[in-house]
Amino acid sequence: MGKAMRRKLLCVVVSLMISSFIITEYVPPVHANSTTSSAPKEAVKSREQIFAERRQLFDEISALTGIPWPYLAAIDQYERTIRIAKKRPLAKGLIDIYYSQEEWTGMLNPDREDDNPTSIAFFNGKGKDGNGDGLADRTDDLDVLFTTADYILSYGTSEQDFRIALWEYYHNNRSVERIEQFVKLYSTYDRLDLFQHVFPVPLSSSYSYRGTWGARRGWGGYRIHEGTDIFAGYGVPARSTTYGVIEVRGWNPYGGWRIGIRDLNNIYHYYAHLSGFNKKLNIGDAVAPGDVVGWVGSSGYGKPGTSGKFPPHLHYGLYRDNGLSEWSFDPYPHLRKWEKEERQRKLKKS
Repeated sequence: MGKAMRRKLLCVVVSLMISSFIITEYVPPVHANSTTSSAPKEAVKSREQIFAERRQLFDEISALTGIPWPYLAAIDQYERTIRIAKKRPLAKGLIDIYYSQEEWTGMLNPDREDDNPTSIAFFNGKGKDGNGDGLADRTDDLDVLFTTADYILSYGTSEQDFRIALWEYYHNNRSVERIEQFVKLYSTYDRLDLFQHVFPVPLSSSYSYRGTWGARRGWGGYRIHEGTDIFAGYGVPARSTTYGVIEVRGWNPYGGWRIGIRDLNNIYHYYAHLSGFNKKLNIGDAVAPGDVVGWVGSSGYGKPGTSGKFPPHLHYGLYRDNGLSEWSFDPYPHLRKWEKEERQRKLKKS
């Protein structure tokens, strides 16, 4: 087996391992008596219950501190998306904002399990009591949320203050941008469960596609194909597959007229070779599954306006962000899944 083939197979294997767990939003199984091993197991809460209880937590801390709930939800969701990349332990509750024992109790605190707000404050720990029980518990959802809200309030209440607080915490412009995008989505749609997907082109249109991620490409130098090509006629609508925020729109020498959308799983959805954009949409706008963002074309492989060097199709790619870097993974399994799910939803409505 040649070196190029081995490289391609390795890329495919890594992509499949990554993509198998990053598209579907993680909803932890929560049991009423999960802390007592001798107690009988309760039924796992439904997805709807978990989102409802999570929203209630955000609303409680919002009412207490005056911080809009989308800000708290956005930080929590961003932390959820980078937990796997940073190999953090699974959250025990509904909130995924992470504090290490040292951060929570104070770096010089000899008691790493300290939950006394007074001694934690003495050692400059971050932990606060959010539920009024006199304890600052690193595993308690309200305590964690209140601690985060208290940190934000220490910088002020304006959008600029929020941005500064995020920068001082993460020291990463990418993190600040992602959280602000998540705030946009939660503010626009006023709910947490924004994880439905659709196929990139209408199911009623004539199209075809197959798995081509990792295939060799030669224009502009050796590179692998970082997406799936969906062949369709000129002018077939290209739709947002997800709830997301438009992050990029314009010309790319490889992808032609292209648009990029960031979703709540911190996944970047890349649409290339378009014949044009939906002029009603701009960078920073929120979109929902099925919203038309452009139309299939054959642009690219040259200076702005170059078109017709290959048959019309939509190049659709997916990229994962771990907070520091971004990489592509195979969208084909997800496209098949979303295509099937959308057909099933249409059948139920008919």
